[in-house]
Amino acid sequence: MKIGIRSKNVLIGNEVKDACVIIENEKISDLFYPDSINDSEPENSFEIIDYGDLVIMPSLIDTHVHINEPGREEWEGFETVTKAAAAGGITMLVDMPLNSEPVTTDRKSLDQKINSATGKLYIDVGFYGGAVPENVSELSLLYRCGVLGFKSFMIDSGLEEFRHVTENDLENILKELDPAKDVPLLVHAETNCGFDEKKYLSDHSYSSFLNTRPREWENKAIEILIRLSKKYDRYIHIVHLSSSDALDMIRQAKSDGIKITVETCPHYLYFNSENIQDNDTRFKCTPPIRENENREKLWEAVEDGTIDLIVSDHSPCTDELKCMEDGNFKTAWGGISSIQLGLSAIWTEAFRRGLSLTEVSKLMSANPAKLIGMEKRKGKIEIGMDADIIVFDPERKFIVDCNKLYHKNKLTPYDGEELQGEVIATYLRGNKIYDNGNISDHPKGRVIFRKAT
Repeated sequence: MKIGIRSKNVLIGNEVKDACVIIENEKISDLFYPDSINDSEPENSFEIIDYGDLVIMPSLIDTHVHINEPGREEWEGFETVTKAAAAGGITMLVDMPLNSEPVTTDRKSLDQKINSATGKLYIDVGFYGGAVPENVSELSLLYRCGVLGFKSFMIDSGLEEFRHVTENDLENILKELDPAKDVPLLVHAETNCGFDEKKYLSDHSYSSFLNTRPREWENKAIEILIRLSKKYDRYIHIVHLSSSDALDMIRQAKSDGIKITVETCPHYLYFNSENIQDNDTRFKCTPPIRENENREKLWEAVEDGTIDLIVSDHSPCTDELKCMEDGNFKTAWGGISSIQLGLSAIWTEAFRRGLSLTEVSKLMSANPAKLIGMEKRKGKIEIGMDADIIVFDPERKFIVDCNKLYHKNKLTPYDGEELQGEVIATYLRGNKIYDNGNISDHPKGRVIFRKAT
């Protein structure tokens, strides 16, 4: 089947052009420009869908998602999260090795993940392997099985079955992964610098919770990761950066040619701690949402390229685990549910700051594709790439209604927020999987593996 998707505003490379994207056999087969379509193709030889002035752009790739299936399906599952992703303009996501049960730390647990996903994927999904102190000898096998990267925590993950690593553990992991230089080691970069956060945490105060996760914890962990990346000449990726204090050392590391990349998340760029009320545990995540001045410095790092990509860190749980009824930050699960809203949240703030959709697309499509080795297949509108495309209305505003979200548990801090920019349609390899509030009845997603070199 051959179709054309046309608009006066198609994001191709670094430009927005009047163009028609030709899709054939799930790939982008050609790009036509004004006055060339009828000359190049017999009239009515294939269907052309004209979206007028709406923006056609590469779909998003979200490389930081906690799906939780198998084992904790009541938190989130493959079907609901991939539907929500499709509605948010995402056509590929990568699942973190926790908070499922079992965690993905060996071949058997990876196979369980893959089996659980069968028949439930509305978009493409890949997997990371966990790198914990107990499974260093398993990492090479997981690499050969096609995982897209490895994930470690430098602080308590919240799950006993996924223990955090020491600096010595990280050295052992990097040595074991030496043959796998093409895959990143993703690290939760916080390390406890000497006090018990639970001892000083007031149950209901957000500012108290914020004080228990100081910037120093991130800064120290990132300092260690930069040193190890330099020592082993290894690709290390810092997940969900929230401390702006670490930006200067990251800039210097990049300038020195050290293989460090960095992501942040929509909630760090949209919210600020001054506006978070006590008892509102919807906002609890780690590292935490910090002050407005910190947020503005993160935006500066987005604009100057210090921050490489923006991904959701969609980390849902049941409403009960969020402890909203008593507003207890000490006992509430830490995580933000937002996978369906990322593009709109970022565009709301980017538009206000004068950033272009071209810049946003690079951060949310092309660069995430590069992180997981999919840059020759996904993340751009180019001939030969997968026909993963979204139609986006950058002018439309809407009020978030959590009841209309597709992910399993609807509790989100974005509920009631007015956002600008809405996904109108999502195409996965040329198949329309989302259209104005309607999800396709047929799951067309696939499990995506990375070939070991």
